[in-house]
Amino acid sequence: MWDWFILPCVMDWFVSEWESNNKSCTITQNWKFRLPGASRYGRTGDKVSMNAEARILAPELAPSLDWFNSEQAVTLQQLRGRVVLLHFWSGCCMSSIQVLEDLRYLEKKFQNRLAIIGIHSPKFQNEHIPSQLQKTINRLHIRHPVANDPKFESWRNYGIKAWPTVVFIDPEGHVLGALRGEGRRQQLEVLIQKHVSLAQARGVLVEQQLPVARVPEAFSVLSFPGNICATRNHLYISDSGRNRILETWHDGRIRRIFGSGSADMLDGQEQSASFNNPQGMVEVGEFLYIADTGNHAIRRLHIRSGEVMTLAGTGEQGRYVADRFQDPAVARLNAPWDITYHESNLYIAMAGQHQIWRMNLNHLAIERYAGTGRQDLADDIVDQANFARPSGIGILGNSLYIVDAASSSIRTIDLNRNRVETLAGKGLFDFGDREGVGAKARLQHPQGLEVDSERNALWIADTYNSKIKRVDLKTGQVSRFKIDHPLDEPGGLSIFRDKLFIANTNAHQIVCLDLSSRLAEVVDIRE
Repeated sequence: MWDWFILPCVMDWFVSEWESNNKSCTITQNWKFRLPGASRYGRTGDKVSMNAEARILAPELAPSLDWFNSEQAVTLQQLRGRVVLLHFWSGCCMSSIQVLEDLRYLEKKFQNRLAIIGIHSPKFQNEHIPSQLQKTINRLHIRHPVANDPKFESWRNYGIKAWPTVVFIDPEGHVLGALRGEGRRQQLEVLIQKHVSLAQARGVLVEQQLPVARVPEAFSVLSFPGNICATRNHLYISDSGRNRILETWHDGRIRRIFGSGSADMLDGQEQSASFNNPQGMVEVGEFLYIADTGNHAIRRLHIRSGEVMTLAGTGEQGRYVADRFQDPAVARLNAPWDITYHESNLYIAMAGQHQIWRMNLNHLAIERYAGTGRQDLADDIVDQANFARPSGIGILGNSLYIVDAASSSIRTIDLNRNRVETLAGKGLFDFGDREGVGAKARLQHPQGLEVDSERNALWIADTYNSKIKRVDLKTGQVSRFKIDHPLDEPGGLSIFRDKLFIANTNAHQIVCLDLSSRLAEVVDIRE
């Protein structure tokens, strides 16, 4: 008897039908292949049993796939004798990114007895571009082979319905089942151990390293900087790829470094502290507050002393829908991505939970403020509204402004009325590059936002369009702001007087844009 456990789906998107902008791929329910017992999958039946006669061989991967981290195409036939996990993912999907940590753990534990293959099934048009996928692989530190499947051939062949999904293939090449969503490390670990032991007992286990050929980034002082905070005297840069925060002068000279460079969670002074993929920051008085995304934590840096301490989060990912914690140190957060401040409160764009959280700096309680936790674009009162990977947040007056990356939209919350409204964008699968007002405007996976009180405007890092957009808060008009320097998936933004600083993430740069002259120059980050 072969057992496979299917748990209720925890995924970023339920997908029944979608057509990409270039009409090159369609996800439908007319699956060519169904896993054994597929008719019994779902929320009502957690356990699916199958006997040996029910097992079928895994369909071979499509020969048309483009391969990364591998000098040649990988076939399932050559992986016989090892457990194989096929990770169907998208670089824009927060849940897919979270699963990578579990896969790294399993790779390390089972080494040559396990082969992991990433099958990248892109949502956004930008993700179809091979060079951009290579950047994503390097930014996420993926060290196993990845196949790009822009036409969704393997997706259809395996009957996949959502990102992320992990398909389990035993050492004899049989598909045993699939797990959707996050938090599956324990189930996968138990199953891998079981089938490795069975293969060893049968004498079919092969222990052989899967060749990996990575294409690393050229060396630069910065590595995938995710965000920036410009103050009167300094720039604070989230050097996300190296897990540290840089404090520089405005001309780029490095004054201090915070973080050891290792992906860890340690409090301490300057380089004795550790971060994991830090992103958004905000300066409040003598402190710099940091969204430590990979550690699922909010950190606080005392600017004068250089001391880093953890303010909220345990270092473990949480999946709370509607909770309040009097002690933030015990709260498990979920990929906080950006942070802003208003009237004694930190407002946190909780990207992994599709919510906005609030932390009071007077009594330190932390709580869910807005969003049900369901990924969607739906306006309502804060308790009933839905967000989709909020990745940038700012405040002007009594209005919060948020960029929703997954729905390519700009949202606003009236703090007096506690109501969420959509300022620009339309839905989860409505994206592009178009100027306009409200639902007529199109963005593509924007991740950065900066409020400009002097111009009554918002500046948007339209990340997957590699552009800067301006939103006129009086008219609602979204327009492109042309600059004389190329951008490559810009992330965070920060403004100081007439200078807009841009984290030009994939180019490993900080760009300074003079809003008066529209001239841009690269900030020379140096010792």
